[in-house]
Amino acid sequence: MIRSLAAPILLATCLSLSSEGAWASPLSSDTAHQATVATANRLATIEPAAQGFLNAAQVYPFAEGAIYHVITAPGRVTDIALQPGETLVAVASGDTVRWVIGDTTSGSGTEKRTHVLVKPFSTGLATNLVITTDRRSYHIALNSIPRTAMAALSWTYPQDALIALKRATAAAEAAAPVAAGIAVEQLHFNYVVSGDRPSWRPLRAFDDGRQTFIEFPATLGVGEAPPIFLLDTKGEAQLVNYRVKGRFYVVDRIFDVAELRLGTKNQQVVRISRVADGAPARRGS
Repeated sequence: MIRSLAAPILLATCLSLSSEGAWASPLSSDTAHQATVATANRLATIEPAAQGFLNAAQVYPFAEGAIYHVITAPGRVTDIALQPGETLVAVASGDTVRWVIGDTTSGSGTEKRTHVLVKPFSTGLATNLVITTDRRSYHIALNSIPRTAMAALSWTYPQDALIALKRATAAAEAAAPVAAGIAVEQLHFNYVVSGDRPSWRPLRAFDDGRQTFIEFPATLGVGEAPPIFLLDTKGEAQLVNYRVKGRFYVVDRIFDVAELRLGTKNQQVVRISRVADGAPARRGS
């Protein structure tokens, strides 16, 4: 009986190649992943800089996902100060055996501040620290060297400053008058509001002889605001330029009839009509 050995030899060769590939791929993949992570960590690490010191405290600009390098030394406590008013949630370290880590607070009320204190047992140590609060997470790389240590570090918060500036600007705009330099005797309130009664229905309309002001309830800022159309003598509607200031629409002209329209299928329409001087400017139905 004759048996062919070609198939078994080919199969054995394929199995051998397949096995080598199966083992080689994870090793090369792990090496590539390690290099990728190492590069990302290196690029994300912010080092202490001479211009960043305020007296003995290093002040970093906070950035989400950044790693802050902190240099410590045995026999020295480094103070990591969080933002005033920020509440500490948890502190986790990669090495809790050779590092002393604790926390304390200073100040009171809105100025109460949490401090995370770190101290290594010896030189040549390296670990990481993750601090979570009610506002953000801090990622810190700790190293210990002989004698010299950073006394303290804290952060500035550019994003918080931008938000505060926007809020202050919005508050100033809300507090500002709708128009300046207008005498009460120059105002004309001879407008009638009629039509549907949506939540945004205007409270009243008036003009100063140059501009028309339409006052809305405070709920205008909650939902969708209606566009305004002017109606000509033929009843044809046309868009008009206007601006929103607080809860007022300011139209830079005087009109006879205008409509506020919102929606398509079940459209809500509110009409504003100017009546002759001396006529009662009653609210329409």
